Amino acid sequence: MPINTFPENLSQNKRLSIRIVSPEFGHVSPALADQYGSSQRLPYYFFLFVMHGNSQEVIDGETIEVNKHELFFALPHQLRQLPVTVHTADYYKLGFDDECLSRLPRKFPFLLNPLNQQKISFPPDAALRVWNTFKILNDLLRTADNDPELILAYLNSLLTEINSAYFVLHKKHTPEGLDKFLGFKLFVEDNLTEQPAITEIAEKLALSTDRLYKIVKQHSGVSPKEFITDRLIIEARRRMYNNQSTSVKELAYELGFNDPGYFSRLFKKVTGKTIAGFYQDLSL
Repeated sequence: MPINTFPENLSQNKRLSIRIVSPEFGHVSPALADQYGSSQRLPYYFFLFVMHGNSQEVIDGETIEVNKHELFFALPHQLRQLPVTVHTADYYKLGFDDECLSRLPRKFPFLLNPLNQQKISFPPDAALRVWNTFKILNDLLRTADNDPELILAYLNSLLTEINSAYFVLHKKHTPEGLDKFLGFKLFVEDNLTEQPAITEIAEKLALSTDRLYKIVKQHSGVSPKEFITDRLIIEARRRMYNNQSTSVKELAYELGFNDPGYFSRLFKKVTGKTIAGFYQDLSL
């Protein structure tokens, strides 16, 4: 049973963990914003949809420009930094947690982000539907005691539209092997710090190692081993942000590395920075 991970006092509904923000509604007070700081490891799903204008998001150290008719989304545990520039956009932001998601009637594969993209573009007609659905949710969440089932119905509609748009390009160009790639990505997430062998993952997915390599390369652009390495380094950066007193040795062992020296070299190879240099950047 999913637990409620939404920050206390942020929900706009008495019985549902969800919040929406638009230019004229939903902003937290400066005092509350200061409590969360300029960066946070997300405990919930986050969406930003821009109807007109542009905005900017920084997730796991990557800056992403969000323009007209585009939606940015981030997943729990990702490291999100608050933008330093103001929005020049008509926009909606939305957040909800796994407990809220579990109450919907279906699952949404895009939330595993199998294509490793965190921005989705919509054609004008779909963008208008998305905008109108956000608007309805915005109106419903203005009253804290509105029926949660009504809110969930529109949230389900919104996520269905987003899920469809996420896979449009995929369906046109790379239609094979998505289910297996989703299985690979989910297995990696569930067993990340155990650093499972590629042969073990292939066996779990009833694939040959060659077939697994082709599927992962097709959908992510990297080999299974590179995918796991990249994911481990992202996890390392997130943990370093959360606990800046963790030693290299402790961090290496937490992530399943038996050799802290190898972990340090791998971190520099992938990020271009030493671990000490990364910690120094965090302190600035």
